[in-house]
Parts: sequence; structure tokens; C-alpha cells
Amino acid sequence: MTIQVLIVEDEAIAAEAHAAYIGRMAAFGVAGVARSTQEAVRLIGSVPIDLILLDLHLPDGHGLDLLRQIRAAGHHLDVIAVTSARDLDVVRQAVSQGVVAYLLKPFTFAGFQVKLEQYADYRAHFQDKEQAAGQQDVDEMLNSLRPATRHEILPKGMSTETLEDILRALRAEPDRPFSATEMATSIGASRVTARRYLEYLASCDRAGRSTRFGKAGRPEVEYRLA
Repeated sequence: MTIQVLIVEDEAIAAEAHAAYIGRMAAFGVAGVARSTQEAVRLIGSVPIDLILLDLHLPDGHGLDLLRQIRAAGHHLDVIAVTSARDLDVVRQAVSQGVVAYLLKPFTFAGFQVKLEQYADYRAHFQDKEQAAGQQDVDEMLNSLRPATRHEILPKGMSTETLEDILRALRAEPDRPFSATEMATSIGASRVTARRYLEYLASCDRAGRSTRFGKAGRPEVEYRLA
């Protein structure tokens, strides 16, 4: 079932970008776009919504005030705060109001995709259940909202976040071979960066390497999940 998302964002370019990002994710659909708190309230009462992408700085009020209004009206919708606000008190208040994730601007599609995929995993844990089987069930559901952590020591200049982006792309299409250029496009990085991480995974036997022979030009190295 498609997860219907309401985008609450007053900046037209940002709202269009969020909608375009959602359009690239098969599990999600755009339920509507609201440019103000008043418009958001109207849409919440008129269209099916599962998740709200909520900007905190709106022309007619603060996003947290809108969130309180939503809760007071009895709408138990999930909310991801999408904002440039880095004030820790605002973050604390957002969490206390039931925000399931916090996405800081500016961000790439890869970063956006991570948050929404984590949310989709979170929903999947309770979609067909009325109660948890035990503590492990609850822990797995909550942990799905947190980024995976790795304790491996990476070569200098490499980051865990980019490595996770690469691995996520490979896992999403395990039978598809990626060239460095294709991977760079997928995660929003440069070809040189993508190739370096793919070569690292190949050296650790976590990705396989093969040669792709095209109709023209030089052969190209391609990588797939090991």
C-alpha cells in the first residue's frame, strides 16, 4: 500500500523538490502540498494522509504549533520535521510532540531517501500486527527509525554515511550491476567518489567486479552486491 505524504512547505522550489523526491520512491505518493498552516489543516481533514513532511517555519505560524493543533484535533499522523532549524530546544519539543524523524536542510536525495525508507521499515513492523510479540519486536520497530551503525574502520577520507548510501543502493537492486557513473547518479555524488567506495567494497569481497563491454568506447567496470 502506498504511503501518502502531505508536504507542508512554504518555499515553492523546496516543495517541488520534495514532491519530485517522493515521486522517485515507489512506496510513497504525494497526498498534497500545503504552503501554510491553514492550508495544511484544510488538507488534513479532506484527503487520506499517512505521513507529514513538516517545515517548521511557515508564514502563518510555527510548525510545532500546527503539530499541537493536529494532535488536539485527534489526528495521529506521523510527522517528519524537514527544516533548517538546529536549535536543540526546538528538536526536543518536536520529539515530545511525536515527530518520528528530523531531516535538516539542505539535503540530497540520498539523505531524504534514507529517512523515508527508515520510516517505511518502521511502518512495516506494525502494519499487520495489533500487539508486539515481545521486547524484541518493540526494539526492532524503534530501531528501524535509527540509522544503522558500523564499527569498521574506513580508509582516511571515507565516511560511514556515504558507504551506507552505496550499500543501500546495491541492496535495493541486488541483481543489477552498477557502473561508477550510475552509482554516482543514484546517490548524488561524484563519479570519482562512487568508484572509490565501490572499489573499497570489492576489496572487502562485499561487492563483485566485472567488465561491461558496450557497443562503443572503452569497456567499463561494473559492480554488484556480493
